[in-house]
Parts: sequence; structure tokens; C-alpha cells
Amino acid sequence: MSTDGEGPAPAATPATAATRAAGAPPPGGKALRRGPVVAAMMMSVALAALDGTVIATAVPQIVADLGGFSLFSWLFSGYLLAVTVTIPVYGRLSDTYGRKPVLITGIVLFLVGSLLCASAWDMASLIAFRVVQGLGGGALQGTVQTIAGDLYPLKDRPRIQARLSGVWAASAVAGPAVGGLLTTYADWRWIFLVNLPVGALALWLTARYLVEPGRTSAGASAGAGAGASGRARVDWPGALLVFASGAVLLTALVQGGVAWPWLSAPSLGLLGAGAVLVAVTVAVERRAASPIVPGWVWRRRPIAAVNLALGALGLLMVAPSVFLPTYAQAVLGLGPVAAGFVLSVMILSWPVSASLSHHVYRRVGFRQSAVLGMTLAMLTLLAFPLLPYPGSPWQPALLMLLLGAALGLFQLPLIVGVQSTVGWSERGTATGSVLFCRQIGQSVGAALFGAVANAVLISRLGTSGGDLDSAARALDDPGALTPAASETLRRAVDAAVEYVYLGAAAAAALAVAALLLLAPRRFPVLTDPDDD
Repeated sequence: MSTDGEGPAPAATPATAATRAAGAPPPGGKALRRGPVVAAMMMSVALAALDGTVIATAVPQIVADLGGFSLFSWLFSGYLLAVTVTIPVYGRLSDTYGRKPVLITGIVLFLVGSLLCASAWDMASLIAFRVVQGLGGGALQGTVQTIAGDLYPLKDRPRIQARLSGVWAASAVAGPAVGGLLTTYADWRWIFLVNLPVGALALWLTARYLVEPGRTSAGASAGAGAGASGRARVDWPGALLVFASGAVLLTALVQGGVAWPWLSAPSLGLLGAGAVLVAVTVAVERRAASPIVPGWVWRRRPIAAVNLALGALGLLMVAPSVFLPTYAQAVLGLGPVAAGFVLSVMILSWPVSASLSHHVYRRVGFRQSAVLGMTLAMLTLLAFPLLPYPGSPWQPALLMLLLGAALGLFQLPLIVGVQSTVGWSERGTATGSVLFCRQIGQSVGAALFGAVANAVLISRLGTSGGDLDSAARALDDPGALTPAASETLRRAVDAAVEYVYLGAAAAAALAVAALLLLAPRRFPVLTDPDDD
């Protein structure tokens, strides 16, 4: 019986036994030097998170130097697309070849992409090199989370996962400030060059200190087709199809309503092509001996429920991360730094709550802990429209503090829970599927809530309302509007963001429903000898 209050694993079948054998630590594994490996993991997480946002404040200087203003949004979209569509591929590869070669490959790709970005000669080349960076970033995100599950027994996983969550949140929030400092006092190319020494150190620590479990041929092929040599085959056609279908659909979601109208030929064409590619991918994966996205990630109730719940988390996170800074500046009249602080208080409570969550889920279980956390998050999101207009900055900041605490209680128990229901040879795939769904949720949320906010602006201001970004820029220019027009626009922005938060609360309700309807009350946790 496990120590977290969850149910024991089902009776061992040959496949289950092989999976457990694959999850056993290597001889001498107790002497593994975890400190250098954890340092490498934290540096890898920081690099991946930082480069998702560091470029935000450097865009004006980049455009002035390289031109291509009409393409600059792809500096973000290209990186996001590459990270998202490669996460499940890297997860499957890490189960087949091991975490170490996948993580090393990811770090090398990320560093090569960073060096190329620093040497870009026009906007098109910079976008292409950002995609190379993203190809490495996908390996960093998923593989680091998987290694955390490998290195630590169940009782210690909340501590390491909370540490990684804290590094991720701090790096993501600090990104714009770091980018601004480097651009102001050095040159925009330094936002990529600073990755090189940090990444090189992470690479050396990983190559030197990361020791993986020895895998038997049975364990290596558990749940996957194996060739005559006993090595699991990689479904490369499936990997290409997953990459292609994800890239096409995410492009439609990211650019729809921005680069072209939703009902235009490009949007409809991309959505149609994406649907066809998804259908082909499903058909190919069902016949593959070792699919990139195996069917068991959806047939097993705990993993399927967590996939849906984390997708809803990605959806609702768009409200604070994308729309709260605009609200703080346009409605509360704060500057960029103060607006960033209103959001950043969430990183104070999230890792603290996550690190303490094991006290909750050991008593009530993974599912009930996550349901409690997401219910509190839903109530917090519903409280946002009740804030007075225009209000004081401490009011939304307090809500973000509460939201971070609630989401720390939600996300970490689910990730730990999923990783604890599978053995070594399936942990990369399971972790990759969870993170992939969260990334997809963020992309869907950006498109959906962007459409909601713009629709509210149009209804309040008429067809000349524009979008939320243009409204925020107009309010930032004191001479652009009369006092009456400025007040009308502020109230319209306030209403738009309120509707977005109501939509985020609905996403939270979907997460709770997915857990209550699909997840078992007790996760079938595999017995961990280190927990005895």
C-alpha cells in the first residue's frame, strides 16, 4: 500500500511486472548525486520558461534593427508551436531511448537555436531560429518533469516538483524585465547569448551526473512493439503526423482573429487541414506497434481525466497571464512594472501551496486534493467581476495570491498522481501527454478569450472598438482621447476582462467535472520501495 492514501496498484500482470522492473533504480542508484542533476534541471526549466517571455520587451528594438513588423508575432507563436507539438514526441522517445539522450539533445538544440537567433540578419531568419529554439524547449519541458518523477520516491516528489514550478513561474514572470534590461543596457541579441553559459553548464551537469536505471528488454518494450533485437521501435511516421497536425491546428488558433478573420479562407482552410491530419494521425497511430501517442493515455481513467483537467488549467491561465496586465494598465492606470507585480504575486503562493499539497493529498487522495484546489480557483475567478471600478491594485493582487495557492493545490497532485500510476517505461509518455494537453489548452484559451474580449469591446464601443491591445494603447496616450472617451474605453476594457474571467471560471468548472466524472476516487499507485 502506498503512503499517500491512494489505492494499491491492480494485481500484477506480465506487462505490469515488466513496467515495474523498468522503473526499478539501477544498481548503486542510492548513491546517485541528485544535487548536480537537480541544478541542471532547474537551469533547463529556467531557460525554457525565460525564452517564452524574454523577447516581449525587446520587440521594438528588434523591429527597428531587422524590420518585418508585420511578422513579429511569430517570434512568440513560432516558439510556442515548436514547444507544444514536440512535447509528446519527446515523451515517447524518452521512454524508448532514455531521458538522458533526449534531454541532452534538447539542450543542444536550444543552445544552437539561441546562437542562431543572436546572429539573425532579418525577421524571417529570427523566426526560423526561434522555431529551432522551440524544438529544444519541448524536450526541456517534458523531460525535466519526467526525470523528477524518476529521481524521487513518491513521498519526496512534491518537494522537487514545487521547486521546479517555482523556478518556472519566476523565470516566466521575470522574462520581460530581463529582456528590457538587456535591451536597454546592451543589445537585444544578448537576450539569446546569455543562454549559452547557463545552458552549457546544464549540459555538462546532465552528461556528467545523470545516471538512469538499467532497462531489461522486457521493460524497454513494455507497452510497445519491439524489434528482433528487443529494442522498441519508434513510430517516426506517427511522430511526423503528430507534429504536422499540431502545427497546423495551433497555427489556426494562434493566428485566427489576428492575422486573418476567423471565417476567412486561411482560418477555415487550416482548421479543415488540421482535422484531416488528426484523422490520419489517429488511423496511423492505431496501427503502429509503438505509437507516439498510445491509446492507453486515454483508456486509463486517471490519465485521461488529468489530461482534460490540465487542458482546462491551460485554458483558464490565459485570463491572468494575458489579460490581467492589460487590465492593470488600462483600468487601474498602473505602469508596466506595477502591472507585472499584480500578476507576479501569484508566483509567491503557487510553489508554497504546491510544496505543502502532499499534506492534503496523503489524507484525501490526489483527486480530492485537485478538486478542492480547482474549486477554490473557480471561486477566486468568479470574485474578479465583483471588484469595484476602478478599484485599488491590492484587490486583484490579493485574488492572484489566492489563485496561485489554489492552483498549486490542483496541478502538482495531478502530475505526481499520474507519474505514480506508471512505471519508468511509460512515465515519459504519460507526463508528455499531460503537459501537451496543458499547452493545447493555453493556445485554445488565447484564441477563445481573445475573441470574447474583442466581442465585448465591439458591443460596448461599436464597430470602431477595435481590439483590446489597441484600446490599451489608446489609453496609454493621454492626448489621444477626451476625458469622456477615455472613461468609456476604460469601462469597456473592464467589462471585457470581466467576461474573460467568467470564461476562466467556466474552464475551472470543466476541470472539476472531468475529475469527478472520469477520475477514480483512488489512483492505482504503483508501490514505491523507497516509500516503505
